[in-house]
Amino acid sequence: MKRYVFGLLFFSLFLSGCWDRRELDQLAIAVAVGIDKADDEYQVSAQVVVPSEMSVKGGTGGSQVTLYTVKGETVYEAFRKMTKESPRKIYPSHLRMLIFGEEIAQEGISEALDVFSRDYEIRPDFYVAIAKETSAAEILNITTTVESIPANDMFKSLSVSEQAWAGTKSINLDEVIADFISDGKEAAITGIELIGEPNIGASKQNVETIKPAAILRYDNLAVFKGDKLIGWLNEGEAVTYNYISNTVKTTVRTVPCPAADDGKVTIEIMKSKAKIKGNVSNGKPKIDIHVKLDGNVGSVSCKIQLKDLKTIAELEKSFEEQGEKIGEEAIESIQKQYQADIFGFGEVIHRSNPKAWKQLKENWDEEFSNLTVNLKVDLEIHRTGTINNTFLEKVKE
Repeated sequence: MKRYVFGLLFFSLFLSGCWDRRELDQLAIAVAVGIDKADDEYQVSAQVVVPSEMSVKGGTGGSQVTLYTVKGETVYEAFRKMTKESPRKIYPSHLRMLIFGEEIAQEGISEALDVFSRDYEIRPDFYVAIAKETSAAEILNITTTVESIPANDMFKSLSVSEQAWAGTKSINLDEVIADFISDGKEAAITGIELIGEPNIGASKQNVETIKPAAILRYDNLAVFKGDKLIGWLNEGEAVTYNYISNTVKTTVRTVPCPAADDGKVTIEIMKSKAKIKGNVSNGKPKIDIHVKLDGNVGSVSCKIQLKDLKTIAELEKSFEEQGEKIGEEAIESIQKQYQADIFGFGEVIHRSNPKAWKQLKENWDEEFSNLTVNLKVDLEIHRTGTINNTFLEKVKE
C-alpha cells in the first residue's frame, strides 16, 4: 500500500496543472478583429463583448460590444498595447470574423495573418473577409439589428448567404493560407461593403429604426495574386468561380420563358457538381469542366405548359446555354484581366501530369491567361412545384 501511494505521489510530479488557465473576469473576449494600415504601422481594431450587457440578469440597455483601436509596428504588438485602453487582456480564442481593409489588402496580408496562424489559442474556424472601399475599423463600428453582436451577424449572414446564393463564399484562415502557399491556385476572398451612413451606423440610432441608415452587405469576391489584392470579381464572375470550385449549395437563376413573351422562369438549383479534367498536349495545357446540376422550377411568370416534357427540355437547354455563355465570359475575363488562377487549374494540371507541370509552373501566370478552357453545363429539372401550370393563365386572360 505504501509503495502504491508513493508511486502516485511520484508520478504526480510530472502532471501539469492548469498553469495556463484564464479566468473569465480577467479577459476581454474579442469576437471580431479588423486590420488596417496607418502610415507605416498596423491599425488593429478589436470588437470585444461587454460582459455586463451579456449578463443573464440583463444589462443597462447599452451596446453588447465595444471597439478598441490601437496602432503598432506589428499586429501582435498592437494587441498588447490595447491593455492601455482595455481593463482586460484581449482574448481572441472565440474569434468569428477577421476583416482586412482594402488598402492593406492591396499591400499584402500574409505578415498580418502570421499571428493568427501562430497563436495556439486561436481556432482557425473564423471567416476572413475584405472591406471593399472602406476600412476594417469602419466595418466593425457598425451596429446591427437582427444580431446584437455585429460579429455574430456577419458570421451568420455569410453562412446563410453561402447556403442560398451562388455569389457568396465563406473562407476560413486555413483555406486562405492554403491558397497563398499553393503552386497552382490563387486566393479569392469574400468582400464586405458598408452601405449607407457610417456616422449613424455607428450609433444606437441605427438599430432603433425599421430601415437602418447603414448596413453591412457581402458582395463580390476579392482576387489575390500571392497575398496582394489585385481586383474584384463581379457577380457573374463570382458565381462562375463558386460553381467551378464546388462551393455552391443552393441558388436560383432566371431564364426567359420558351413562349414569345417577356416572362421569366426561376430555376432553383438543388445540387451542383463540377468535374474538372486537365491534360497537356504538345506542351499546351487544356482544361475541361463539366458542371452537372439538379434543379426545380421555383416560379413562373408566363403561360407555359409545365406538364409538357418539351417545355421542360426547352427550359433546361435555355439554362445550359445561358450558364455556358456567362461562365465562358467570366473565365476569359479573369484570365485576361488578372492572370490569377483562382480556379486552381494549375493544381489540376499538376495532378494529371506532374512532369509537364514542372515546366509549366515557372511561367504559369502567362500559361493561365492563354489556357484553353472548355465548359459544359448540364441541368436536369426534377420538380415543377405543387401545381403544373401557373394561375397567371387565368389572371391574364
